[in-house]
Amino acid sequence: MAPRTYNPCSYLPRRLQIVTSLALFVLFCIALFGQSTVDVPYRDQVNQGARKVSSYLPKTPSLPQGLNIFKSPAHSPPPEQANSTSGEARWFSDWKWMNPFSSSITLDENRAVLPPLAKRPPVYTYFDAEWYKDETSLESVHHLLLIWRRAWWAQGFKPVVLGRPEAMNNPLYAKMATLQLEDDLKTDVMRWLAWGNMGTGVMANYVALPMAPHDDPLLAYLRRGEYPQLTRYDGLESGLFDGPKDQINKAIEQVLSAKKPIKAKSVIEMLDKDTIHVDNNQKAIAFYSSKNIAKYYKPIAEKLASDDKEVSREGLRLLPQLIISHLHTTWQNSFSSGIAVLKPLPDHMFTLVKPAIELARNLSQCTESPQPASCPPNREKCVPCVSSHPLLISQPKMFRNTSDLFTIGTVPHPYTMTSLQHQTDSLTIRFIRRTTKRDEWLLAATKEFLGTGMSSFARIPHIKDAVASDYGSARSLWLTPDNLAEENNAQLHRDLAWSLGFPVPTLESTLDNGRSETPVPGPERRPPAPKPEGKIPDPVELVHEGTLLEKARLVLKSKGPRNSIPIRDAVEAWNLADTEVWRFVRAWNARRTVERRKWEDEEKAYAGTEGSKGSWSRWFDRD
Repeated sequence: MAPRTYNPCSYLPRRLQIVTSLALFVLFCIALFGQSTVDVPYRDQVNQGARKVSSYLPKTPSLPQGLNIFKSPAHSPPPEQANSTSGEARWFSDWKWMNPFSSSITLDENRAVLPPLAKRPPVYTYFDAEWYKDETSLESVHHLLLIWRRAWWAQGFKPVVLGRPEAMNNPLYAKMATLQLEDDLKTDVMRWLAWGNMGTGVMANYVALPMAPHDDPLLAYLRRGEYPQLTRYDGLESGLFDGPKDQINKAIEQVLSAKKPIKAKSVIEMLDKDTIHVDNNQKAIAFYSSKNIAKYYKPIAEKLASDDKEVSREGLRLLPQLIISHLHTTWQNSFSSGIAVLKPLPDHMFTLVKPAIELARNLSQCTESPQPASCPPNREKCVPCVSSHPLLISQPKMFRNTSDLFTIGTVPHPYTMTSLQHQTDSLTIRFIRRTTKRDEWLLAATKEFLGTGMSSFARIPHIKDAVASDYGSARSLWLTPDNLAEENNAQLHRDLAWSLGFPVPTLESTLDNGRSETPVPGPERRPPAPKPEGKIPDPVELVHEGTLLEKARLVLKSKGPRNSIPIRDAVEAWNLADTEVWRFVRAWNARRTVERRKWEDEEKAYAGTEGSKGSWSRWFDRD
């Protein structure tokens, strides 16, 4: 047996021998192949070469961005719609708005889903600047046009003021210009020419206004925007027409083709019975024609007919006040059971609902009128507003879906409600989870309406329907505490004037040098506030409630202490249903304001828009 040779690695364990051998082999390779005389190109040179090569290659379909085979697919949120933001409110208009939670559609917690905007059919009126020359009369007519716009807008229409430019754009105008027509007939033909130029729709005199409940059959028919035949209405003379464009222009051609001499004073006097249909059943439109004013409002008619220009101007100035008072009276008659100020959680909510109570008192009082206790011409047997019998105001704990009861609901954010309920702004997550109840406001508000066996999530569609449906929005007003804040009071009253169709009377608007005339209430006869339910706070508690309410507003605007934002988010997560309703109401009110402002921007060059001093240049020509 040959002797064993010496192996220096034999003193090492076998595993360490393998590791040492591999390490030596790697070092040998680095020493042998580590150095190179070849120049490696820089990154820019590589990129430039790659671009040259790619220019010769055929184009292939691009791959989705962010492709990751290990990541679950995710849906993209719907795109932002035009005019869908206002301040912190954001919304998405979709037919799925009755879904309990908007985030399941928008994939965004702060974006509410609202019903699509209802199409507003146009209602036209005609005004010619040559009718009035003095500044005082023009101001009164401008006020009448503004009242006319508000009343039709509140009923779901898009009011449009027409004039000479629209009439002259009608191809039939050239034929009319060659005829010798009486002034009254020429004015009426110009009105029809302007209407025929615009096309299918409703033509109303600017002193013909809707004064009826929102669901009146005639108004419901006109809102559909489908007019199969040219129609006028018995008792309204030339106050209201509707029809398609071809029949409108056919009627104009019939008038312009009549044999001379033409002695008629209006277009309808020259039309055949087969040309225009007469509807005998309407009680929805109040027409303040000279005939009706002389019949029902003799003091104003005498002033309008006076030879003294100052007295005549005074009569024209009183007419807008009379119409506004009748619009308000018609609204009050629609709600014989009164006004309900919703207060689901009565304790420590006095300051929160106080602005809503003041609003209800304003709506229940009488508007100043030059002829108190009078009725609209289309409703001779109305119940006139009398200060001794004001509209009833109640403070129910639960929402009642009653057609003759108008509801004003103040929807608080859960953070605001929790802070007021527990009289503290030092909320913690532990306190929220162990002390507060979930969705307390929604459960209390719908307890009578939906019973006690339904979850808070299932109640959301019902309250959304009460807020935003065509039926519900005409019988209720839902606001957030921010809408009712004192700094937003002027904006709220402007919005309500367009939502209700008339400016809400205030204590100041019913006074004349500190005095009042019956039945218009002064401070001594203003409708009293309803008796509050729950504990009546003392002055110290009232101040504390006001402080908590103001601090909560700052937190909701992300202007509170730094640690308040996570607490606010925790409260929202704990009260998902209450938060959804609050966001829905906030977005609903914001969208209504945005819709009206957009329309006003389009119409600001024309007469009858609110605060439009520049509109005189088109309609009110000056020498």
